[in-house]
Amino acid sequence: MSESLTAFELLLQIDQRCRLLAADLPSQPARQDNWSGIGFRLGERWYVAPMGEVSEVLHEPRVTQMPGVRSWVKGVANLRGRLLPVMDLCALFGHELSPLRKQRRVLVIEHDDVFAGLMVDEVFGLQHFAQDSLEPLLMDDLDGPVSAFIQGRFQGEQHWQVFSPFALVRSSGFRDVAI
Repeated sequence: MSESLTAFELLLQIDQRCRLLAADLPSQPARQDNWSGIGFRLGERWYVAPMGEVSEVLHEPRVTQMPGVRSWVKGVANLRGRLLPVMDLCALFGHELSPLRKQRRVLVIEHDDVFAGLMVDEVFGLQHFAQDSLEPLLMDDLDGPVSAFIQGRFQGEQHWQVFSPFALVRSSGFRDVAI
């Protein structure tokens, strides 16, 4: 390395070394064997929502309360110029929302004509499971009104129940927010 390299030549060498050492992406069949979702908690239960059913995850936004709506409707928030109705998912299913405000998150759902935020106690980020490890529901998994939106479970360190936000927003009970 006695010769002097220009900055551009040095960048080209670094690029070539990076390409040689880079790991290949997994093949298409390997990626299809995994199921991914957003893990979250409501009370003492752990849930996972399919990746394709959650648009984004937000910290608890400032909301404007609305008169004449059910108690589980927290209000509306301004999300980049769009009005986002925020629903307390715990209250909707008869549980109490965690008093720890710093942990609360809102799962943003956009499906058909519904744009809504579902407030949960805590989000645990992206969870990955083997597709073939999805188990059917057991009788002890069925817990009140939330069970209508559960599509199975994954066994890990926790029992992750598969919760479908799309099934929830299609339900008439969710759309009936007026008192």
